[in-house]
Amino acid sequence: MKKILIALMLAGTFGLTYAQSDYYNDYRRSITDVNWQSVAADLLLSVAQTNQLNALNDRYRDYDSWNRAYVSQPDRWREDRYYEIERILGREKYTKFKTKYYKGQNPVAVYNRNKNNYKKSNSKQYKEYRKEYKKEHKKGHH
Repeated sequence: MKKILIALMLAGTFGLTYAQSDYYNDYRRSITDVNWQSVAADLLLSVAQTNQLNALNDRYRDYDSWNRAYVSQPDRWREDRYYEIERILGREKYTKFKTKYYKGQNPVAVYNRNKNNYKKSNSKQYKEYRKEYKKEHKKGHH
């Protein structure tokens, strides 16, 4: 019984770590998938707005700094990031930004859909792990 409990705890820990890194990868893609120089030129951003966007994009340079901010709520980065972008750009320019880069959809919703895809793949991965674990540990019991 102890072995199963430990295995479940370990699987939960690894599952959480996997999910955290997926959230971070989404965060990084939200920066790297957009040509921010084009955004600044297309939306006629001021130097101050461009500098603020660059500072926002550089806020969490690595996983550890991002994780310190979002360890307890990894999906919160979406609301925080896009609220800040809207604040920097203003409502009108933010709407143009969403139209061009997110096909008019709210970027938070786009990444929330990704989160649900991760849940599906995580549950399949967990089931496969449990199946393999049972096979390996069944041999030792009579």
